[in-house]
Amino acid sequence: MDVVETIKNFNAGRDPERLQLKYQRMRADPFAFLRGTCHLFYDRLPISGVFKNAPLVWSCGDLHLENFGSFKGDSRLPYFDMNDFDEGVLAPASWDLVRMLTSLRVGAQSLGLKPGDAQVLCEQFLDGYGTALEQGKAYWIEAQTAHGLIKSLLDSLRDRQRVDFLNARTQIKGTRRILKIDGKKALPATTLQRETVKAFMDEFAASQSHPAFYKVLDVARRIAGTGSLGVDRYVILVQGKGSPDSHYLLDLKEALPSSLTPHLKAKQPKWTSQAHRIVAIQQRMQAVSMAFLQPVTMGQKPFVLRGLQPSEDRVSINGAKQSFSDIKKVISTMGAMVAWAQLRSSGRQGSATTDELIEFAQAKKWKSKLLDASHECAGQVFQDAAYFYSAFDDGLFQV
Repeated sequence: MDVVETIKNFNAGRDPERLQLKYQRMRADPFAFLRGTCHLFYDRLPISGVFKNAPLVWSCGDLHLENFGSFKGDSRLPYFDMNDFDEGVLAPASWDLVRMLTSLRVGAQSLGLKPGDAQVLCEQFLDGYGTALEQGKAYWIEAQTAHGLIKSLLDSLRDRQRVDFLNARTQIKGTRRILKIDGKKALPATTLQRETVKAFMDEFAASQSHPAFYKVLDVARRIAGTGSLGVDRYVILVQGKGSPDSHYLLDLKEALPSSLTPHLKAKQPKWTSQAHRIVAIQQRMQAVSMAFLQPVTMGQKPFVLRGLQPSEDRVSINGAKQSFSDIKKVISTMGAMVAWAQLRSSGRQGSATTDELIEFAQAKKWKSKLLDASHECAGQVFQDAAYFYSAFDDGLFQV
């Protein structure tokens, strides 16, 4: 497999400025490379054994450490859960698991963890997952039920004032707010892009119970994540509840086909659009979905509209600053969350029933097989990342 051509072909047609940012981020370390190459990971995954025979579940498709985070639901209460479903599909339960384990192994060094920590955390994740799956009941995490590092994150989000969030992402110009164009979280939109988004939002607002809430005040191209950088994506400042301190920020992101699709054997539902796929799977797997979440169409392309989810609203693992005991608890909770999501969405359009998932959890060999496989997957990621670094440094990824 030609890694250079595979990566270039997958990213063809993306916004050049943000695509260059993606490649630069992928050059930072193997963990960033892993996050930016979900398609390559599944190209490499041997679809046999536990990866073929595990029960089918609704999967986020791109499970790794940074795809867990906090967000506010329509109730404005904060929750912690998996939060990225762009690659979501019906797939063997083992696919999400091995990608998460691989992210722990690949990311250990950049997360300040000791050499032996990754194996312990992988085992902790699978134990949390297996125990929760065997119990057969889906729970969720909110401020009242959270502990440790997750509780600290949710408490900070609950106490954050809207005006503080707005001040971080916008600035006052005269008597009105405008988005900050800083090259880190936002880039300027062209006149055509602004007009297109505004026309869409005007039409969207007309179908809502409070049209004035969605009046567009400003539009910018959003910079967020790694894997999706370069995809059409906008941050939209809307009127909200009226005053400059009660405006809202929305995220509008183009929905592309899942990169797992070429490797799927299970029959998938006939979705109305890729946006409908993403939103439906997210609503099935999350206990509470984030505010404003819905599939929409702009310029004949499917997009997902939702409340802006700041990338910093997640638990940042730092082995140099956090106790290993606290980190293990977070990883165990993440494993349980995956199990809860699979249980919550069980028996839907081809996914395994709760009884089938419990039976899988009670089997004895799948944990050791996944641990062994994640070793091999991590080794392949390190190898591919080194090849990418060399090509990047030679100028082969200049957009």
